[in-house]
Amino acid sequence: MLKITHYIIALFILSLTACSVLPKGEAKYPNQNREQQADQGSAYKDNETIFGEGGFGSVLMGKTDGDTADADNVLNINAFLWRASLETINFMPISQADPFGGVILTDWYSAAQTPNQRYKLNILITDKQLRASGVKVSMFKEQRASENAKWESVTVAKEDTRKIEDAILARAREMRIASLEK
Repeated sequence: MLKITHYIIALFILSLTACSVLPKGEAKYPNQNREQQADQGSAYKDNETIFGEGGFGSVLMGKTDGDTADADNVLNINAFLWRASLETINFMPISQADPFGGVILTDWYSAAQTPNQRYKLNILITDKQLRASGVKVSMFKEQRASENAKWESVTVAKEDTRKIEDAILARAREMRIASLEK
């Protein structure tokens, strides 16, 4: 016990002596504005950064000099496909939506007419262009024999997946046409 007390006292003394290493006096700040400092070669001038002239924002948004901030420069996916996907599946609960990666994941959904069947969708938007190859839908289906039975996976027909992709593409085309008419 006496040994532990000595260690605590020694630690306390060391921590107090460490405080004396701090510099004395007030910190000195420049009295000039930023333009005057830069003209005089001050250490406070804006220096070059590792992210380039535009800073971190230009790296994050993919923006270069002369670019205007619009949705096509920010997103790596087609905005019409993104919005059309969200509108097409708006009746399903969305588990995750990433507009920068172009991924929409839904949670399981059961229609009121078929409570023993449920569906889940994964939508991937892969292109900045509005084209059929820019959207890929994966559909998962489960069913059960009764309300108390266990859910079992069922094979989904490719036509069902294609219908959802077609609905997304049709809505995206409608949105594109509407935007051109304005």
